[in-house]
Amino acid sequence: MMGGMPKLLPVGLAAILLAIAACTSSGAATGAQGPQGAATGSGQARGSTPSTADGGTIVPGHSTLHWRSCPSQGSNVVCTSVSVPVNYSDPGGRHIKLALDMVPATAPVSEQQGVLLVNPGGPGGDGLPLAQEVAQGIGASVAATYDIVGFDPRGVGSSVPALSCDPGFFQIVRPDYIPRNQAAEQVLLNRAKTYAQGCEKRFGWLLPYMTTSNVARDLDSIRTAFGVSRINYFAFSYGTYIGEVYATLFPHGVRRMVLDSSVDPTGVWYNDNIQQDYAFQGRMEAFFGWVAKYDATYHLGRTAAAVQASWYRARSELAAHPVIGSAGPSIGADEFDDTFLLGGYLDTLWPGLAQALSSYLNQGQTADLADQYQQNGAQNENEFAVYNAVQCSDVNWPRNWAKWQADTETVYKTAPFQAWDNAWFNAACVFWPVKGPAKPLRIKDDGLPGILMLQGTLDPATPYTGAQNAHKALLPAARMVVVQGGGNHGQSLEQPSNACVQNYLNAYLTSGALPGGAGLVNATCPAVPDPTPGG
Repeated sequence: MMGGMPKLLPVGLAAILLAIAACTSSGAATGAQGPQGAATGSGQARGSTPSTADGGTIVPGHSTLHWRSCPSQGSNVVCTSVSVPVNYSDPGGRHIKLALDMVPATAPVSEQQGVLLVNPGGPGGDGLPLAQEVAQGIGASVAATYDIVGFDPRGVGSSVPALSCDPGFFQIVRPDYIPRNQAAEQVLLNRAKTYAQGCEKRFGWLLPYMTTSNVARDLDSIRTAFGVSRINYFAFSYGTYIGEVYATLFPHGVRRMVLDSSVDPTGVWYNDNIQQDYAFQGRMEAFFGWVAKYDATYHLGRTAAAVQASWYRARSELAAHPVIGSAGPSIGADEFDDTFLLGGYLDTLWPGLAQALSSYLNQGQTADLADQYQQNGAQNENEFAVYNAVQCSDVNWPRNWAKWQADTETVYKTAPFQAWDNAWFNAACVFWPVKGPAKPLRIKDDGLPGILMLQGTLDPATPYTGAQNAHKALLPAARMVVVQGGGNHGQSLEQPSNACVQNYLNAYLTSGALPGGAGLVNATCPAVPDPTPGG
């Protein structure tokens, strides 16, 4: 359930990150330091010759890409595609196309800092909208110095082909994630098996190459197409794992890198998902406590326990009697879970989610719940297909369902909110036709420039302990700004804006400046306040 879908990004995380960025003012502070410690310089300084210390070019001058206007992405955005090998061991074999878009740099060439590739997460997240959102979300003077480039990774969205294994998978009210008995569990298991078989039937030729390592190789193909020696990279959630892998495989292709809400590379992917279950439980309990604080508004209970009981009462009612709309969505227990899951990623969704729950339980009104589902819970089958294709192939998963069952039952005892939901979101990996390596790629620093990491201590999708594992793997290059008490998944480009985080981000993108504190917490920022009803 990683960055865009209910597992490492729930199916919609990418959309949420984009929504955050869309609401962020372009007037973010530029060049200012955060509150802690001196900064250290790293990378190409603005205003200097646009090349690397070894003489390599960073500003595109001999690009093979041909751009066209694409007003659907923005008036100042241009689009193109790049052809990459399906299998990099056979570069002359079958190729696929990756969709790219770009907000071009507007600063004088002497001040430009090259290509800034951006990724919102996933696996499966549509990356094209993020270029415009980053251009608007960082300081205007900083954005002007970069060609900000979004891309749909292989199999995603506007790239060709777009992966799809069962277009109707989410078009019905699904069986309850939480199986009542062994027969119900078998129905869900059969459903996962059928989905894996559908993927093999439709895209068996592509599945062995749907790995993060190949996405990283695609990044390097994009770098080559731009005709530059190094790229800059800014990513969220699963996109940080793409960055970690790229930095490991192509350390000399990195100029600057920002990793916001980092994946634990040591737990990819089975253990990472289990750790998510526990972290999401904490965020859901925080949501229940927040709703209780405003009981005069929502009337769902004066304590977190009472609100939790209200939430589970609504879930039980929907499991027994799904909301079936003639034109609107059908919402059962699973759809209810998926909708509220997004509240774990972003607390700005709490007021709308609380109001929907209140309207449903207190007035018997379903319109608010339907709206929340359409905005936050509805799944995209292309994202789901790519999510499974990448995570199931990056590393081999346990193939014995009994282990999954035992582990999920253990988690469910103390963290029930996402335990079964998450298991079923990934269960196709039990049957996946591709068997990945026994262990994930070891992430390392092999001569990397300075890397900026941003991380909330209460992030549920990429928990803090795991993010610090990524930090350790990328030492000595990486420096981390820790947002104390930050529970949102994605600490930069927030709405309301976190000025402290934005200052560190803009300073780094301007000159390569990094926080100078020692240890694993190199700087700290306070979290933005919780929302208020109607906010």
